Amino acid sequence: MLRHIVFFRLKDTPDGNTAAQNAAELKRRLEALPPRIPEIRSLEAGLDVLRGDASYDLALTVDLDDLAALERYRVHPEHQKVVQFVKEVTSARAAVDYER
Repeated sequence: MLRHIVFFRLKDTPDGNTAAQNAAELKRRLEALPPRIPEIRSLEAGLDVLRGDASYDLALTVDLDDLAALERYRVHPEHQKVVQFVKEVTSARAAVDYER
């Protein structure tokens, strides 16, 4: 089993959406992925509640079978749609992948 964890720092965008609105929209889009991508064993997305200086706005945890499943997830067209949104609304991203 492989766990994929990603942290996102969101930004205000020119369309008038705040970082908080963009974080909520990203969460919604991420949570819509499991029925569309068979490699996902579980997915959880959570918004930060402390809002501290070192905080990221959103955390994503995805469980997959192995590295090959992670690669299929990574390039899946539905995931790539979310990646495009991420590129538009994030100012920073950090990721860790580890075997469980």
